[in-house]
Amino acid sequence: MTLIDLRNRTVLVTGASRGIGAAIAQSLHGAGAAVVLHYSQGQAEARQIAAELGSDRTHLVQADLSVPGAARSLWQQALDWRGSISAVVNNAATMPAAPIEGAWEPWSSAWQETLQVNLVAMADLCREAIPHFQANGGGTLINLASRAAFRGDGPEFMAYAASKGGVIGLTRTIAKGFAADGVRAYAIAPGFVRTDRIEQVMAERGADYVTRDIPMGAPAEPQDIANLVAFLVAGLAPHATGATFDVNGASYFH
Repeated sequence: MTLIDLRNRTVLVTGASRGIGAAIAQSLHGAGAAVVLHYSQGQAEARQIAAELGSDRTHLVQADLSVPGAARSLWQQALDWRGSISAVVNNAATMPAAPIEGAWEPWSSAWQETLQVNLVAMADLCREAIPHFQANGGGTLINLASRAAFRGDGPEFMAYAASKGGVIGLTRTIAKGFAADGVRAYAIAPGFVRTDRIEQVMAERGADYVTRDIPMGAPAEPQDIANLVAFLVAGLAPHATGATFDVNGASYFH
């Protein structure tokens, strides 16, 4: 018996063109799900992933989530593909630096963009998904937060930490408010994950900059996150709704 069986499930994954999102999309597809791969700028990368997985159970949708209201169009395009969505994995995020020593305009712009992409667009997608789930016997929301939601981040990334703190509040509120309708909501809070961005940071600042506070001695692999997402989408831990799952090599426990 296969533990993770996602046949007959359709899952929307945001930010699926690279890194954690790509690993999630690939894992869900490998477990049998039909996957809507959202991308913003990474069209070539998203097309490559779709080509590798095959077109019968993949569908590409472009949306710039920094644009207010774009999440509603994304949802409708995803829903139109097969007429039903079983789960949404809100993975897309941005992390522009906004030091307090800089000019006002870059500071304000970074805050607006970060909150729009990381929190408002996520909330918009949840808003669209919940009535659909209510009408179809339930569904699953998985929202990617961060270790930064609990321990903070560097001073130049206050907006990122604040947005991820908001993700936790959003997820817990949904879990409490709609559990009776079969809507399950989970948050995942990674620490450093071995993505292209983190590989670049390690190359520029040295591996110790990333690994020095990780007892396991290395950043998490994207597959760690993907495995957990597949488990939750499969509905194998429904009473964990509202929970936040730390994936950070024992570097932080909230």
